[in-house]
Amino acid sequence: MNKEVRKEKIQEVINSCKDRTDLLNHEIMWEGSLKTEKVYNIPLPYLIYNKYNGRILSRTKSLEKQNQIIDLETEEGRNLIEKLLWESKIDRNKKTLQSLRDFKQQKVGIITKDGVIIDGNRRAMLLNKIDRLGTFKAIVLPVTLEENPIEIERLETTYQMGEDEKLGYNPIEKYLKAKQIFDKLTPKITETEAIKSISDWMGEKESEVKKYLDTMAIMDEYLEYLEYDGIYTQLDSREDQFLFLTKWLNNFYGESSKRAFDGYSDSDVDDLKSIAFDYLRFRNEYDGKEFRNLAEGNRDKHFFGDKEIWSSFSSKHHEIIQKIPEEPQIDFNSKNLEKHLNSRDKLFFDSSKFENDTSAFIENLNDHKYNIGYNKAADAPGKLIKRASQTFDAIRTGHTAFSEPEIQDMVKEFGDKVFHSLNQKSPLRVLSHIIELMEAIDIDKIPENEVEDVKNKAKRISSIGYEIKRSL
Repeated sequence: MNKEVRKEKIQEVINSCKDRTDLLNHEIMWEGSLKTEKVYNIPLPYLIYNKYNGRILSRTKSLEKQNQIIDLETEEGRNLIEKLLWESKIDRNKKTLQSLRDFKQQKVGIITKDGVIIDGNRRAMLLNKIDRLGTFKAIVLPVTLEENPIEIERLETTYQMGEDEKLGYNPIEKYLKAKQIFDKLTPKITETEAIKSISDWMGEKESEVKKYLDTMAIMDEYLEYLEYDGIYTQLDSREDQFLFLTKWLNNFYGESSKRAFDGYSDSDVDDLKSIAFDYLRFRNEYDGKEFRNLAEGNRDKHFFGDKEIWSSFSSKHHEIIQKIPEEPQIDFNSKNLEKHLNSRDKLFFDSSKFENDTSAFIENLNDHKYNIGYNKAADAPGKLIKRASQTFDAIRTGHTAFSEPEIQDMVKEFGDKVFHSLNQKSPLRVLSHIIELMEAIDIDKIPENEVEDVKNKAKRISSIGYEIKRSL
């Protein structure tokens, strides 16, 4: 059924009810004033869904980015939108479906005069599951979608983004919705006026709307960074991380934040952003709270607050990136682009394991997280020494890898640090420890090929002992 036929059919319903006094009345805010409108039972076949409905906006935008045409006047287009609406909140849809079966439709919908559903797309989808030849209780607006797009956008947003409905939304949708309205309004009014209007429509503070818009800008930049432009499904499960990143960038750009390391520059902030994008990419592979270690809180709580830690962390990150093989090209013609891109991101993460069990990205994050902890405990050396001792105890010294020259050099370096610190504070403890070590040597276990070297070193030790005694 095309647009003109739908208009005629809906008008016939309206005309047939002119003399009825038993129709329900419902109030709506339309064009700046509260109006009382009649509620009609419109046959479901006369209606079509709104593909830019706020509940599924990220999905339809992503599909259209793939050049997929969503023709709502076809069965294929209708089925696609119904599938997206159902999957947007399956548990809640099941409950509402049962409620509609038990108590019929209680909440009134809103449609245009040519049958586009402005409010009630989800309810209509569920009613279609029950009976495609049933009816939909709705107010009929005196315009088509094209005749008054801004007022319809306001009406739809006011109804759909109210507190009761927000619970049923994919978190990313509100950011995309705010951007969509902002882009429609700004050619006609100032940005400040647009934000105020969106604030009124969404029932949010202006500061919250500004946060939505700022965050959506970073989301778009992230998608562009990965060459996923417009594929908004790739933002799922990342809302909290994007909110943190947006806050960091707003605070740090301008080189004046007290929460960053001294002397940082905007180019350092650019580096933070690109590294954060990489960690956002494999968000599902680690605890999202770990993301905060990059730059959240006061400077003593995160990497970007310490110049030495940030330099080490970022250098290691770029070193890892250089080692990862070139990624396969994106197949934008994939039948399931979301799955294809998720697999591509998973491959990026798995490639960073370099034949180990753990990703080098995660190891880098953990290593520098410990450094933050060490900084915090710098005034409590006992805790750090105990931790270092426990860590060394956990090493399997009997493993063949422990005997490798590279590992033994590291052990020596660690021992040198311990002896140096002892020597600085208490030479007597150093001498006592040397005596204990020498007394513990099992002479019978000295290999024949090392006997002469041992004799020479023992002579050298005796000489050093004599020099110390004479100097005292």
